[in-house]
Amino acid sequence: MTVDGVIRVWGTAQVALLMRQWDLGFRKSYPRVHVESRLTGSDVGVAGLYTGFAELAVLSRECTAFERKAFEWIFRYPPAQIQIMTGSLDRGGQAPALVAYVHRDNPLVQVTLVQLDAIFGCERLGGGPKSIRTWGDLGLSGEWADKSIHLYADDTESGTGRYFRHAVLGDSARMNWEHFTEFKGLDARHSILTALAADPVGLAVTGGSSEFAPQVKVLALACDCGHEAVTPSLESLISRSYPLTRAVYACFNRRPETPLDTRLKAFLRYILSDAGQEEVVQSKDYLPLSPQMRREQLQMLE
Repeated sequence: MTVDGVIRVWGTAQVALLMRQWDLGFRKSYPRVHVESRLTGSDVGVAGLYTGFAELAVLSRECTAFERKAFEWIFRYPPAQIQIMTGSLDRGGQAPALVAYVHRDNPLVQVTLVQLDAIFGCERLGGGPKSIRTWGDLGLSGEWADKSIHLYADDTESGTGRYFRHAVLGDSARMNWEHFTEFKGLDARHSILTALAADPVGLAVTGGSSEFAPQVKVLALACDCGHEAVTPSLESLISRSYPLTRAVYACFNRRPETPLDTRLKAFLRYILSDAGQEEVVQSKDYLPLSPQMRREQLQMLE
Protein backbone atom coordinates (compact mmCIF):
# COMPACT_ATOMS: atom_id res chain seq x y z
CA MET A 1 0.00 0.00 0.00
CA THR A 2 1.33 3.43 -0.99
CA VAL A 3 1.49 5.97 1.82
CA ASP A 4 1.74 9.60 0.75
CA GLY A 5 0.68 13.11 1.69
CA VAL A 6 1.54 15.68 4.35
CA ILE A 7 1.59 15.41 8.15
CA ARG A 8 1.11 18.84 9.64
CA VAL A 9 2.71 19.26 13.06
CA TRP A 10 2.08 22.09 15.53
CA GLY A 11 3.63 22.49 18.95
CA THR A 12 6.67 23.40 20.97
CA ALA A 13 9.47 25.22 19.17
CA GLN A 14 12.13 23.31 21.10
CA VAL A 15 11.63 20.18 18.96
CA ALA A 16 12.21 21.94 15.62
CA LEU A 17 15.64 20.39 14.99
CA LEU A 18 14.50 16.93 16.03
CA MET A 19 11.42 17.20 13.85
CA ARG A 20 13.62 17.89 10.82
CA GLN A 21 15.76 14.86 11.64
CA TRP A 22 12.70 12.66 12.14
CA ASP A 23 11.27 13.87 8.84
CA LEU A 24 14.48 13.00 6.98
CA GLY A 25 14.75 9.58 8.60
CA PHE A 26 11.08 8.79 8.06
CA ARG A 27 11.22 9.67 4.37
CA LYS A 28 13.87 7.00 3.78
CA SER A 29 11.05 4.48 4.14
CA TYR A 30 8.14 6.74 3.13
CA PRO A 31 9.55 9.11 0.48
CA ARG A 32 6.09 10.35 -0.53
CA VAL A 33 5.19 11.63 2.94
CA HIS A 34 6.33 15.09 4.02
CA VAL A 35 6.22 16.55 7.54
CA GLU A 36 5.19 20.19 7.59
CA SER A 37 5.96 21.89 10.90
CA ARG A 38 4.57 24.99 12.53
CA LEU A 39 6.30 24.95 15.89
CA THR A 40 5.38 28.13 17.72
CA GLY A 41 4.60 26.82 21.20
CA SER A 42 2.87 24.07 23.18
CA ASP A 43 -0.07 26.32 24.04
CA VAL A 44 -1.29 26.43 20.43
CA GLY A 45 -0.59 22.80 19.52
CA VAL A 46 -3.95 21.28 20.44
CA ALA A 47 -5.75 24.20 18.83
CA GLY A 48 -4.19 23.05 15.56
CA LEU A 49 -5.90 19.67 16.04
CA TYR A 50 -9.43 20.86 16.78
CA THR A 51 -9.36 23.55 14.10
CA GLY A 52 -8.20 21.02 11.50
CA PHE A 53 -4.90 22.75 10.71
CA ALA A 54 -2.73 19.98 12.16
CA GLU A 55 -2.67 16.20 12.42
CA LEU A 56 -0.17 16.12 15.28
CA ALA A 57 0.51 18.35 18.27
CA VAL A 58 3.86 17.96 20.05
CA LEU A 59 3.74 19.34 23.59
CA SER A 60 6.32 19.68 26.35
CA ARG A 61 3.55 18.68 28.78
CA GLU A 62 0.27 16.77 28.88
CA CYS A 63 -2.91 18.24 27.41
CA THR A 64 -4.56 20.60 29.87
CA ALA A 65 -8.16 20.20 31.01
CA PHE A 66 -9.08 23.31 29.01
CA GLU A 67 -7.50 21.90 25.84
CA ARG A 68 -9.28 18.58 26.25
CA LYS A 69 -12.59 20.36 26.81
CA ALA A 70 -12.15 22.49 23.70
CA PHE A 71 -11.32 19.41 21.61
CA GLU A 72 -14.24 17.43 23.05
CA TRP A 73 -16.63 20.30 22.36
CA ILE A 74 -16.03 19.76 18.65
CA PHE A 75 -15.44 16.01 18.37
CA ARG A 76 -17.31 14.62 21.41
CA TYR A 77 -14.33 12.50 22.40
CA PRO A 78 -10.94 13.43 23.92
CA PRO A 79 -7.67 13.83 22.01
CA ALA A 80 -5.35 10.84 22.08
CA GLN A 81 -1.81 11.24 23.36
CA ILE A 82 1.38 9.23 23.81
CA GLN A 83 4.82 10.02 25.18
CA ILE A 84 7.57 10.32 22.58
CA MET A 85 10.56 11.49 24.67
CA THR A 86 11.71 11.94 28.24
CA GLY A 87 12.36 15.50 29.37
CA SER A 88 15.93 16.67 29.89
CA LEU A 89 17.98 16.50 33.05
CA ASP A 90 19.35 20.02 33.04
CA ARG A 91 18.48 21.88 29.82
CA GLY A 92 16.19 24.82 30.36
CA GLY A 93 13.33 24.87 27.83
CA GLN A 94 13.65 21.15 27.07
CA ALA A 95 11.13 19.97 29.68
CA PRO A 96 13.76 19.63 32.41
CA ALA A 97 12.98 17.58 35.49
CA LEU A 98 12.07 19.70 38.50
CA VAL A 99 14.64 19.62 41.28
CA ALA A 100 14.41 20.68 44.93
CA TYR A 101 17.38 22.70 46.22
CA VAL A 102 18.49 24.07 49.57
CA HIS A 103 21.46 26.17 50.63
CA ARG A 104 24.64 24.11 50.93
CA ASP A 105 24.78 24.83 54.69
CA ASN A 106 21.35 23.27 55.23
CA PRO A 107 21.61 19.77 56.79
CA LEU A 108 18.51 18.48 54.98
CA VAL A 109 19.33 15.79 52.39
CA GLN A 110 15.93 14.65 51.09
CA VAL A 111 12.27 15.61 50.89
CA THR A 112 9.03 14.00 49.70
CA LEU A 113 6.35 15.20 47.31
CA VAL A 114 3.89 15.10 50.19
CA GLN A 115 6.15 17.40 52.17
CA LEU A 116 6.63 19.78 49.22
CA ASP A 117 2.86 19.99 48.89
CA ALA A 118 2.57 20.87 52.58
CA ILE A 119 5.41 23.41 52.26
CA PHE A 120 4.37 25.27 49.10
CA GLY A 121 0.60 24.83 49.30
CA CYS A 122 -2.27 25.36 51.69
CA GLU A 123 -4.74 22.60 50.83
CA ARG A 124 -2.46 19.56 51.36
CA LEU A 125 -4.15 17.55 48.62
CA GLY A 126 -1.17 15.18 48.74
CA GLY A 127 -2.30 13.93 52.12
CA GLY A 128 0.12 15.66 54.48
CA PRO A 129 -1.12 15.77 58.10
CA LYS A 130 -0.31 19.46 58.58
CA SER A 131 1.16 22.48 56.84
CA ILE A 132 4.95 22.77 56.96
CA ARG A 133 6.21 26.29 57.54
CA THR A 134 9.44 25.95 59.56
CA TRP A 135 12.54 23.81 59.23
CA GLY A 136 11.59 22.22 62.53
CA ASP A 137 8.42 20.93 60.85
CA LEU A 138 10.76 19.06 58.47
CA GLY A 139 12.65 17.48 61.36
CA LEU A 140 15.59 19.87 61.71
CA SER A 141 16.58 20.78 65.25
CA GLY A 142 18.74 23.27 67.09
CA GLU A 143 19.15 26.68 65.49
CA TRP A 144 17.12 25.55 62.44
CA ALA A 145 14.00 24.45 64.26
CA ASP A 146 12.05 27.72 64.48
CA LYS A 147 13.27 29.35 61.26
CA SER A 148 10.65 29.90 58.55
CA ILE A 149 11.20 28.24 55.17
CA HIS A 150 11.61 30.85 52.42
CA LEU A 151 10.33 29.52 49.10
CA TYR A 152 11.54 30.19 45.55
CA ALA A 153 10.11 28.78 42.32
CA ASP A 154 9.01 29.59 38.78
CA ASP A 155 5.97 31.70 38.00
CA THR A 156 3.00 29.48 38.83
CA GLU A 157 1.38 30.25 35.45
CA SER A 158 4.45 29.33 33.38
CA GLY A 159 4.76 25.88 31.85
CA THR A 160 7.14 24.83 34.61
CA GLY A 161 4.92 26.37 37.27
CA ARG A 162 1.80 24.64 35.98
CA TYR A 163 3.62 21.31 35.93
CA PHE A 164 4.76 21.85 39.52
CA ARG A 165 1.22 22.67 40.66
CA HIS A 166 -0.13 19.61 38.85
CA ALA A 167 2.52 17.10 39.95
CA VAL A 168 3.02 18.32 43.52
CA LEU A 169 -0.03 20.35 44.56
CA GLY A 170 -2.76 18.39 42.79
CA ASP A 171 -3.52 21.44 40.61
CA SER A 172 -4.19 23.61 43.64
CA ALA A 173 -3.57 27.34 43.22
CA ARG A 174 -3.64 28.10 46.94
CA MET A 175 0.02 28.73 47.58
CA ASN A 176 1.93 29.64 50.72
CA TRP A 177 2.20 33.20 49.39
CA GLU A 178 3.45 34.64 52.69
CA HIS A 179 6.81 32.93 52.20
CA PHE A 180 6.82 32.33 48.45
CA THR A 181 8.70 34.33 45.79
CA GLU A 182 8.07 33.42 42.15
CA PHE A 183 10.28 34.35 39.23
CA LYS A 184 9.28 34.99 35.62
CA GLY A 185 11.13 35.03 32.32
CA LEU A 186 13.71 32.99 30.47
CA ASP A 187 16.30 33.47 33.21
CA ALA A 188 13.96 32.43 36.03
CA ARG A 189 16.07 29.41 37.00
CA HIS A 190 19.19 31.56 37.31
CA SER A 191 17.32 34.12 39.42
CA ILE A 192 15.82 31.43 41.65
CA LEU A 193 19.12 29.76 42.45
CA THR A 194 20.91 33.08 42.87
CA ALA A 195 18.30 34.08 45.46
CA LEU A 196 18.65 30.71 47.21
CA ALA A 197 22.44 30.98 47.27
CA ALA A 198 22.07 34.14 49.37
CA ASP A 199 19.41 32.67 51.71
CA PRO A 200 20.48 29.87 54.10
CA VAL A 201 16.85 29.20 55.12
CA GLY A 202 15.54 29.02 51.56
CA LEU A 203 14.14 26.11 49.58
CA ALA A 204 13.74 26.24 45.80
CA VAL A 205 12.13 24.08 43.15
CA THR A 206 13.03 24.69 39.52
CA GLY A 207 14.32 22.92 36.43
CA GLY A 208 17.79 22.81 34.95
CA SER A 209 21.36 22.75 36.16
CA SER A 210 22.80 24.37 39.30
CA GLU A 211 26.42 24.30 38.12
CA PHE A 212 26.66 28.07 38.22
CA ALA A 213 25.49 28.15 41.87
CA PRO A 214 27.89 26.10 44.03
CA GLN A 215 26.26 27.55 47.16
CA VAL A 216 23.20 25.33 46.70
CA LYS A 217 22.71 21.56 46.83
CA VAL A 218 20.23 19.12 45.34
CA LEU A 219 17.81 17.20 47.56
CA ALA A 220 16.93 13.58 46.87
CA LEU A 221 13.21 13.20 46.25
CA ALA A 222 10.65 10.55 47.17
CA CYS A 223 6.92 10.35 46.54
CA ASP A 224 6.23 9.82 50.24
CA CYS A 225 7.88 8.44 53.34
CA GLY A 226 7.26 4.88 52.17
CA HIS A 227 9.40 5.25 49.04
CA GLU A 228 13.14 5.50 48.55
CA ALA A 229 14.44 9.00 47.83
CA VAL A 230 16.07 9.33 44.39
CA THR A 231 18.45 11.95 43.04
CA PRO A 232 17.96 13.26 39.48
CA SER A 233 20.25 11.62 36.92
CA LEU A 234 20.08 10.44 33.33
CA GLU A 235 19.32 6.93 34.53
CA SER A 236 16.64 7.89 37.08
CA LEU A 237 14.86 10.10 34.56
CA ILE A 238 14.81 7.52 31.76
CA SER A 239 13.63 4.82 34.18
CA ARG A 240 11.09 7.28 35.65
CA SER A 241 12.23 6.43 39.17
CA TYR A 242 12.79 10.15 39.79
CA PRO A 243 9.35 11.52 40.79
CA LEU A 244 9.44 14.86 38.96
CA THR A 245 10.59 13.61 35.56
CA ARG A 246 8.83 15.33 32.67
CA ALA A 247 8.01 14.04 29.19
CA VAL A 248 7.22 15.27 25.68
CA TYR A 249 3.82 14.25 24.33
CA ALA A 250 2.33 13.73 20.90
CA CYS A 251 -1.40 14.47 20.75
CA PHE A 252 -3.64 13.56 17.84
CA ASN A 253 -7.22 13.07 16.73
CA ARG A 254 -8.28 9.43 16.89
CA ARG A 255 -11.91 8.45 17.11
CA PRO A 256 -12.31 5.70 19.75
CA GLU A 257 -12.39 2.13 18.45
CA THR A 258 -11.18 3.16 14.98
CA PRO A 259 -7.77 2.65 13.33
CA LEU A 260 -5.27 5.50 13.45
CA ASP A 261 -4.57 7.34 10.19
CA THR A 262 -1.97 5.29 8.27
CA ARG A 263 0.47 8.16 7.68
CA LEU A 264 0.34 9.36 11.26
CA LYS A 265 0.70 5.86 12.71
CA ALA A 266 3.75 5.19 10.53
CA PHE A 267 5.38 8.47 11.57
CA LEU A 268 4.75 7.93 15.28
CA ARG A 269 6.07 4.39 15.01
CA TYR A 270 9.23 5.80 13.43
CA ILE A 271 9.68 8.29 16.28
CA LEU A 272 9.39 5.40 18.76
CA SER A 273 11.73 3.15 16.75
CA ASP A 274 15.40 2.57 17.51
CA ALA A 275 16.33 5.06 14.78
CA GLY A 276 13.90 7.71 15.98
CA GLN A 277 15.02 7.44 19.60
CA GLU A 278 18.67 7.50 18.54
CA GLU A 279 17.94 10.91 17.01
CA VAL A 280 16.76 11.97 20.47
CA VAL A 281 20.05 10.79 21.98
CA GLN A 282 22.10 12.57 19.33
CA SER A 283 20.21 15.82 19.83
CA LYS A 284 21.38 16.00 23.48
CA ASP A 285 18.36 18.20 24.22
CA TYR A 286 16.01 15.48 25.45
CA LEU A 287 16.32 11.92 26.74
CA PRO A 288 14.95 8.78 25.07
CA LEU A 289 12.18 6.61 26.40
CA SER A 290 13.09 3.38 28.14
CA PRO A 291 12.44 0.17 26.15
CA GLN A 292 9.48 -0.65 28.40
CA MET A 293 7.99 2.83 27.95
CA ARG A 294 8.42 2.59 24.17
CA ARG A 295 6.56 -0.73 24.09
CA GLU A 296 3.72 0.77 26.09
CA GLN A 297 3.42 3.77 23.77
CA LEU A 298 3.55 1.61 20.64
CA GLN A 299 0.74 -0.54 22.01
CA MET A 300 -1.40 2.59 22.35
CA LEU A 301 -1.13 3.12 18.59
CA GLU A 302 -2.76 -0.23 17.80
